Amino acid sequence: MRTSTITRKTAETDISVEINLDGTGIYDNQTSVGFFDHMLDQLARHSLIDMTVRASGDLHIDDHHTVEDVGIALGQALVDALGDKRGINRYGDCHLAMDDAQVRCALDLSARPYLICNLDLPTAKIGSFDTELVREFFQALSTHGGITLHIDRLHGFNSHHIVEAAFKSVARALRVAVQTDPRKADAIPSTKGAL
Repeated sequence: MRTSTITRKTAETDISVEINLDGTGIYDNQTSVGFFDHMLDQLARHSLIDMTVRASGDLHIDDHHTVEDVGIALGQALVDALGDKRGINRYGDCHLAMDDAQVRCALDLSARPYLICNLDLPTAKIGSFDTELVREFFQALSTHGGITLHIDRLHGFNSHHIVEAAFKSVARALRVAVQTDPRKADAIPSTKGAL
């Protein structure tokens, strides 16, 4: 089983993340940040990665530390669950449409973190959620998961739809990337012999 449990406790947050890469997309995410929970649910459901997140943080300040630290812990859990990455597809991509929004994601589980995030969200808030935190989450996930991650808005004018399409697109790309390629199940997917 390709599973991981990561805990992260700081003066600002207390996070625990459990994932199963070979799951069916079962989720139970509770961060006390409603819109973020909804996005984490989408990430789990559409990647087929079982995910349980528990987070408490300094929400009396704002949601920033909680969202970022969940991204850090989730990235670390992915690295742990993937191990030496033997047999995985490594790459994944998805063009995803949701109403007015179309978002493209391409990613590489390369151990070389790099984020391109061109969502250009038209509003500063979705409900009470600061939309600038979307990039912060993906930056933390990319950095601590060792993911080259490109996310681009192709169309869209509704911030909720754009962000949800982004999370779903990343999820679908991640689903492909973590899957085992039966033709190369014993090989590291790199000519270098290591990732």
